[in-house]
Amino acid sequence: MAPEVIRTPVSRRRLLQLMGGALGAGALAACGSTNSRGGGASGGGLKVIGAGSQEAGLRKALDEYKKKDSSFDFNLSFSPADQLQTALRAQLAAGNAPDLHAVYPGNGSAMSMVQLSKANLLADLSDQAWTQKIPAGFRGAYQQDGKTYIFSPGTSVLGAIYNKKAFATAGVEVPTTWSELLTVCETLKKKGIVPLALGAQTPWVTQLVNYALVPGTVYAKQPDFDDKMIAGSASFADSGWADAMGKYLELQKRGFFNDNPNGTTYEQATSMVGTGKAAMAVQVSAVLQAYREAAPSPDDLGMFPFPATDTVADNWIPGGIVVGLAVSAKSKQADQARKFIEFCGQPDIVNAWSEAVACVPLYSDGEPKVDPVLTPFLPYLSGNKAVPFMDQRWPNAEVQPTHFAVVQELLGGRNTVAGALKKMDEAYRKSA
Repeated sequence: MAPEVIRTPVSRRRLLQLMGGALGAGALAACGSTNSRGGGASGGGLKVIGAGSQEAGLRKALDEYKKKDSSFDFNLSFSPADQLQTALRAQLAAGNAPDLHAVYPGNGSAMSMVQLSKANLLADLSDQAWTQKIPAGFRGAYQQDGKTYIFSPGTSVLGAIYNKKAFATAGVEVPTTWSELLTVCETLKKKGIVPLALGAQTPWVTQLVNYALVPGTVYAKQPDFDDKMIAGSASFADSGWADAMGKYLELQKRGFFNDNPNGTTYEQATSMVGTGKAAMAVQVSAVLQAYREAAPSPDDLGMFPFPATDTVADNWIPGGIVVGLAVSAKSKQADQARKFIEFCGQPDIVNAWSEAVACVPLYSDGEPKVDPVLTPFLPYLSGNKAVPFMDQRWPNAEVQPTHFAVVQELLGGRNTVAGALKKMDEAYRKSA
């Protein structure tokens, strides 16, 4: 049984602040896991392909809708993020896509809302009532040219998922600065516990440590960094991205990751933390359920903001709209698919889905239910010390896979920080 979800006393106005204020939150490929268990009907009905991290929430929503409409049937499967970016994208282009499928909010990947809507591959959902409740600061995650193309239940955060028993065995506390983090890792290592599990064989996992560090090394000092990148007056190479990547490599050089991260999968890293072989993993809250399932007890796990600097005030966090759901523009069952999306937009379903995937709901008619694991992150969100996941404002679908690749090169000793950031800058400057 999952830990009880508590009601955190947050007003609706405060909730909107918690979700990032005027910042548009966006896509993160990490929100897809490799847990691809099938489900639903074995035959007809709506064909639905979700990202692994959606599973708990999407299944709940589908089951609730079936209670409402007994004639409703669906064929449900899940794909890892890497397959969504390739195989599903190819299906969409070929015209044989599922009726409903996962889509990443905003821009920045081949399966992002902006990229797919520009290619006329998504059905317009703008006439549905729930779309009027999208906070202004988040419309860029849901809308392109004023039209809404995806549903997503809320905001995920990114930090360190940790095993409380491993911390207790080593006698360490949750760190709040970079130096404290290094000391904690050193102590864990001496106790024979892998400090940080890293499954970099799974490409989307490669980006997460950078995503955790960059809010502190870049945006705390330069909140308008994305605007300057778009204007051409900033670059990855000449920014705090270099500091973040250097710290990423420092963790490896000090032996704080498991052996051979490039040969370790997401699932293996998840198991390591769940069982206590490893103490921590940098991850999004949306995949917390998979870690809970890997642990003897879900109460064994906690989560905290991953510190990037030695100045507590400069340690910001990343937060973004979780992977969403869209209707294929070529679906032959578009009316039924649209009805399901409209059902998902009801506040009680938004809350239920958000609870299931440990995110802050996009909107709520009353007090939102917030998983207690998110509590350490709320002061950062309410204090405007949160930024969207980095790829949300990248101008094309080239930067993200380049980021994946250069991190694997760095971990494998085949590139330098300068060389990696040069490749990212080159990808960024390609046509959108």
